[in-house]
Amino acid sequence: MKKNQLILGAIVLAALIGLGLYGQHRHPFDFRAFVEHFKRANWTRIGIAVGCIYVGYLIRAVRWAVLIRANKKVPLFSLLGSQVIGFTGVALIGRVADLTRPYLVAKKTGLTISSQVAVYIVERLFDLGSMALIFSSVILISGAALPHPEVFRKVGYWGLAGTAAGIVFLTAIRLAGGAVATFFEKSIGVLSKKLAMSVGDKIRSFRTGLNTLRSPAELLVTLGLSLTMWILITVAYLETVRAFTAPELASMTLAQGMVLLASSGVASAIQLPVVGWFTQIGIVAGVLANFFDVPPEAATACAATILGATFLSIVPVGLIWAQFEHVSLRKVAVESEHAGEAVDGPAKDNPPIEEPSQA
Repeated sequence: MKKNQLILGAIVLAALIGLGLYGQHRHPFDFRAFVEHFKRANWTRIGIAVGCIYVGYLIRAVRWAVLIRANKKVPLFSLLGSQVIGFTGVALIGRVADLTRPYLVAKKTGLTISSQVAVYIVERLFDLGSMALIFSSVILISGAALPHPEVFRKVGYWGLAGTAAGIVFLTAIRLAGGAVATFFEKSIGVLSKKLAMSVGDKIRSFRTGLNTLRSPAELLVTLGLSLTMWILITVAYLETVRAFTAPELASMTLAQGMVLLASSGVASAIQLPVVGWFTQIGIVAGVLANFFDVPPEAATACAATILGATFLSIVPVGLIWAQFEHVSLRKVAVESEHAGEAVDGPAKDNPPIEEPSQA
């Protein structure tokens, strides 16, 4: 881990301890009630949530196999280990391990790391688009009962508009990525040549990943897999929340669950080793307490369980799988980070790709 990441982690940890002490002084936290909420929870529902998350990893493996089919055909579930070990690394080491999955896939399949980083970028774009589509649709259809529904309705419209704009932009990159990259390089180059080159390289990387989708059918399959996975994640969140007996949690609506899912997604973006767990718990518990009037003890118990069921539940399996495949998580995280830094632009070690004739 880099020195600045250690410093940031220490600052965040100190801030969390300070906030915790201040909050305990102003509004004493009832730890007995906190434990009682765990005892009274419906663990069958939490088990269903974990099952949904595990099926999601299967879908991730299939989706990655589909995305690399143009370069190499592999069995649909052959990349499951790479997904499980990769997310275990992120859970334990933090976002510094984000490139572990493309790195492990590259080693397993013999494909270049640059091509798999491009696939990783495309995968993340499908995740973002699928989540935005589900979130916006639910909010617009059933968000009237939310606090400040007019605000959430605007967010829903902007989410759909942003998703549509993203589709148009990605289509343009897929059909004429070189021309789009050149346009942005010339436009941004007026302000900063370094920034312009960086943007151009990233656009070409997007195009390298999108080039794996050779036909509309593959695009629809990838989109269908992504939507199915995020529906399962949504179900996992709702099942976990509704497992608690506090009335505000047991009666959580789909629209409220989407707000919770979105807040958890924002919190996970700043994931730091271990410290990030408490940051995420604090943010989600804050949303539950302030938006939905959930008592702080129930909110904290629920937030901790959400983290465990949807994010940390894969860790035991990942650690065992890493042992069987002789993978050191810390070592592979460092190697993947260095490999990612070495990737400069669209797959320098790959031959140029002709402009595609179909979407």
